[in-house]
Amino acid sequence: MWRAVGLVLLPTLTSAESLVAARIIPAQGQIAAGDVMLVDAEIPGAVTSAAAAIGLETRVAIYPGRPVLAADLDPPALVERNGIVTLIYQSGTLTIRAEGRALQRAGPGESVRVMNLASKATVTGLVAPDGTVIVGGKS
Repeated sequence: MWRAVGLVLLPTLTSAESLVAARIIPAQGQIAAGDVMLVDAEIPGAVTSAAAAIGLETRVAIYPGRPVLAADLDPPALVERNGIVTLIYQSGTLTIRAEGRALQRAGPGESVRVMNLASKATVTGLVAPDGTVIVGGKS
């Protein structure tokens, strides 16, 4: 004969930490170690380690005590709006380099519009890790 046995749930002692701003971090500001601190709280969407946020750039201003949300962080921009960049077009052994003026900010791997300074044509390319902009062609 079977007998029903009750299930007993005991609270577990788990500690969740979330990252919050220690001071005002302006929009497009790069996060440094002194800008953030860990608090004993589980905040949905918040970064859980300082190492994961340091060096990244904020999309919005973050005020002291507010959580640092993963959705509000990006890699730092390598290309600034109106900055001069090198455009690179490659196709086989052919490589063409030209100067251009960035029409927007962008980080590595992001698409950016650039005006070629020689032809005044606007092109779109991808920002390389070294800050150059790769346009068209094949590697």
